[in-house]
Amino acid sequence: MSTSPTPESTTATTTYRAAVVTRPGEPDAIALLDLPVPPLGAGQVRVRVAAATVNPVDLAVRDGVFHGAGVIHQPEHTGLGWDFAGTVLEAGAGVDLAPGTPVAGLVAGLDRDFGTYAAQVVVPADAVAVVPDGLDLTEAATVPLNALTAAQLSDLLGDGEGRTLLVTGAAGAVGAYTIPFALQRGWRVTGLARPADEAYVRGLGADFTAEPTPGWDAVVDPAGLQDAAVALVRDGGRFIGVLPAFPPASERGVGVEVVSVVPDSTRLADLLHRTASGELPARVAAVLPLEQYADAHAAVARGGVRGRYVLQP
Repeated sequence: MSTSPTPESTTATTTYRAAVVTRPGEPDAIALLDLPVPPLGAGQVRVRVAAATVNPVDLAVRDGVFHGAGVIHQPEHTGLGWDFAGTVLEAGAGVDLAPGTPVAGLVAGLDRDFGTYAAQVVVPADAVAVVPDGLDLTEAATVPLNALTAAQLSDLLGDGEGRTLLVTGAAGAVGAYTIPFALQRGWRVTGLARPADEAYVRGLGADFTAEPTPGWDAVVDPAGLQDAAVALVRDGGRFIGVLPAFPPASERGVGVEVVSVVPDSTRLADLLHRTASGELPARVAAVLPLEQYADAHAAVARGGVRGRYVLQP
């Protein structure tokens, strides 16, 4: 069943404001542009963005890392931002989401000319899930990328059966989700993080270390240590990374896998409900207007941010 848009839910203008990368790697890499409103196809939903998170991958896109590696080929501009929350403006044929429905979602992939640093976004309906009561849109926006990445990491890990797991960046956005998911699957989890984060990591149920010592049955690497993290795995153990464009080399029989997060509306709905209930944390570091993207990027680049900077278009 499709839902016809009400007059107030239709797009009133032919353009929308977005922050995109126009000069990757340059000091003025990002520009605020008025872009043409994209058409809405069958199976898609148009969402008015209320909140979009800033993730470290956005800084790498801005800096031209993926352009230089031949991963991004956009001729005019590249979209910024992966996860978002907002309200449905209109739904395409086959989509049963009424205008005004609060949703959160994920725009995956790197080689695209649109992103979530924008007033609106058009995505497949299976890339969004309804935001439950009790969870505001700012909090909901912090869930899709990091929680889905951790959940899909957990799928790759499988059951631990008492084996040892080191999670790098354990106090970060992906690491803090990975720990409880891995514990639920029977891994003996230790979090690698800064000494100041010990209480937080132990509060997640993991053991803690601030020293990257070797010998683990498996290492999950949200911190992006790459080869240095592979070196921490015991001979014949497993490494799971989060940078699919740059998988590290295997050594000593270590199995190397890399998660490439994909939208999953059913799983996202569960993660949002678990966040609304308090089972999973909603971690908002700060909220800024979209025009202050540079301030948010600077804060993320300095490191040590616990939670996500959220931009509001």
